[in-house]
Amino acid sequence: MYKIAVLYICTGDYVIFWKEFYDSFQKYFLPKSWKDYFVFTDAMDLYAQDYKNVHKVNQKNLGWPGNTLKRFQIFRKIEEKLSAFDYIYFFNSNLICQEVITEDEFLPRENQNLVVVKHPGWVNDIRLFYTYERNRKSKAYIPYNKGEYYVCGGVNGGRAKDYIRLINDLEKAIDTDFQKGIIARYHDESHLNKYILERNDVRVLEPSYCYPENYDIPYPRKILLLDKSRYFDVDKLKHNKKSLLKLIQSYGMTFVRRAASKLLRKR
Repeated sequence: MYKIAVLYICTGDYVIFWKEFYDSFQKYFLPKSWKDYFVFTDAMDLYAQDYKNVHKVNQKNLGWPGNTLKRFQIFRKIEEKLSAFDYIYFFNSNLICQEVITEDEFLPRENQNLVVVKHPGWVNDIRLFYTYERNRKSKAYIPYNKGEYYVCGGVNGGRAKDYIRLINDLEKAIDTDFQKGIIARYHDESHLNKYILERNDVRVLEPSYCYPENYDIPYPRKILLLDKSRYFDVDKLKHNKKSLLKLIQSYGMTFVRRAASKLLRKR
């Protein structure tokens, strides 16, 4: 039986997702393994906090984008505890496991050390349109002629020693950027994509394992990504101001990108 450490952050409003996450992952995720959940939260009371495999870690709400940008710094708090596990996985808070996910389909294979998931929004695009960090001064920088796929930041993991190395390496990269006044375009996700670039020890899974509930893509829904806007005001949380013009521009660019990708693939 493998020992799996599950890393989970739910500060502020995000604590609303914890109960359904825990129950679904206990039921369906890696059923032949023992799972310990390390829950970083500012909640006073937490569902299942007295369970043997739930470990509540006090964590201040760092707001946006602090909670995602400082993710790896947060994980380092328990680095020593994590070294006792076989595998470590991080999951976004608003995920629900909907089908049995076996060890064979989700753990690194013999010659692999890390596991990532293709971003569901970019699976049919060409390299040119991937939203990599393009600032040459950033540690997350990827040039336009590099990269095979774009992965999401909401699901990743691997063998314990390799994932702990990832935690430390990405914390350093993000901190180096921050000291220069640089924040990568998509924060930890941008740095993750740079970290796995051109490595040959990474298992890359399809978007089934981070499937947005309002998407319709040709993959099975194994881990569902809940729409946060159904639970709280995401724009207010992120201090966003979305005008009608910005929404039109956003959807317009998405349409253009999709159309261009199809044309280029036909050539």
